[in-house]
Amino acid sequence: MKPSPVRVFAVFKRHYQLIPLEVYGSDPYKTLVSTLLSSRTRDETTFTVCEHLFKKVKNFHQLGQLGELEISNLIYPVGFYKTKAKHLKKLAEKILNDFEEKVPDTLDSLVSLPGVGRKTANIVLARAFRIPAIVVDTHVHRIANALGWVYTKTPDQTERELTKILPKKYWLSANKLMVSIGRQYRSKRQLEKFLKSQKLI
Repeated sequence: MKPSPVRVFAVFKRHYQLIPLEVYGSDPYKTLVSTLLSSRTRDETTFTVCEHLFKKVKNFHQLGQLGELEISNLIYPVGFYKTKAKHLKKLAEKILNDFEEKVPDTLDSLVSLPGVGRKTANIVLARAFRIPAIVVDTHVHRIANALGWVYTKTPDQTERELTKILPKKYWLSANKLMVSIGRQYRSKRQLEKFLKSQKLI
């Protein structure tokens, strides 16, 4: 029998540990930039880089005034920093020119930005704007499958299935809580042991 979202998220909430990038919370600029930089990079590394970056570059106007090389130097050592610097430069220009210096708050507008995919867009919607969106990364994907909520092969498939079965009131907290648990129990064996200990599987 599949565990209910009420039970699962009650347990996950008790075991929640802060995700580093959550501290940027309701700031759309910091949330968007930090999420874009976090791809294929440990959160701890991304957080250190972002703290340095945000002290020097406080908004998209300032970011747009920098060259790609300057941005690259500021965001090193995140993974693929040269590509991300190029995206950030173009992203800043697009936001300044097309969105009146404000981060857009719709999925279609966000994914139109350079370097922004569906996962990043959903994180921005959920964290910065509190708009219900299900964010599925590898942690959410494997936990949803381990719980028996879904039987999927990719995060994109998991996102589609979770939007069908997970009540909307859980969408905002789902990623936050599941990522925290996933970070604590990174292997399949560790995760299954934890879920069994909590009588969730």
